[in-house]
Amino acid sequence: MKILTGTAHRDLAERIAAKTGEKLCDVQISRFPDGEVFVKIVENIRGRDIFIIQPTSYPPNENLMELLIMIDAARRASAQRITAVLPFYGYARQDRKDQPRVPITAKLVANLLVAAGTSRLLTMDLHAQQIQGFFDIPVDHLYAAPVFVKYLREKKLENLVVVSPDTGGMKLAATYAEMLDAGVAVVGKERKSADRVSATHLVGDVKGCNTVLVDDMTSTAGTLTAAARLLEKAGAASIRAMVSHSLLNCKGVERLSESSISELITTDSVPARCDVGSRVTVLSVAELLAEAICRIHNNNSVTSLFRIT
Repeated sequence: MKILTGTAHRDLAERIAAKTGEKLCDVQISRFPDGEVFVKIVENIRGRDIFIIQPTSYPPNENLMELLIMIDAARRASAQRITAVLPFYGYARQDRKDQPRVPITAKLVANLLVAAGTSRLLTMDLHAQQIQGFFDIPVDHLYAAPVFVKYLREKKLENLVVVSPDTGGMKLAATYAEMLDAGVAVVGKERKSADRVSATHLVGDVKGCNTVLVDDMTSTAGTLTAAARLLEKAGAASIRAMVSHSLLNCKGVERLSESSISELITTDSVPARCDVGSRVTVLSVAELLAEAICRIHNNNSVTSLFRIT
């Protein structure tokens, strides 16, 4: 087994490699004067089982292109199997045609990964489950739920209600509610633009309850803060938010600091773009991904990684 990484999130890759007991493979990545990516895998990887760790987060185009070139380099170096490890799968929000003349970019990215030479995909908390069907290669889809549930159980919050900030996340909220033996509620929203959201109504009783908003990702925190305002008006005792991928930009951090959300719980699937402040708690998924990598390499089942104990 050889573990490679690009420049997207080397810290996470180092933590994953340490958990597997391996060292990161030596890879040289540089840019030509015109910005083109150059990759050279320094070590011999002929006949090896290759895992390339690279979340396609900000800047998504740079990180995606870097990943594709690394996959191509590994394929041409006669690697036996190439597993692309994407802790965060970029372009996942564009998973369907919801208006005329728009692309399905999540499918395009899937095609690019396969065309480059990917044998298998390991990812976590996709924006839409159906993206797994965009691939004709094996996909191992992990969830951050075991990490989140363990953390919340240690908090021992009473009268807990899990809240979906929009109707699309109702299934996710119900799953967390079942794991935590909590109530469930949902917020109805109207999207004004890419970064402006209006929360219109709340279904469920949250008065005097500790609430947790759950979502797969956030960047401007518009959906979360709009939902938090509605929960505050409804008399929630406390408001927390929990997202798998924190893509927070400076505007999102500012919104979060001005909101009634006391804590944003997230993972280290993507690197922080700016100083997120004390309200953000980052939990590591390195052990989860490392265990999955080891099981894939040894041809063992990864099903037990989905279970909450």
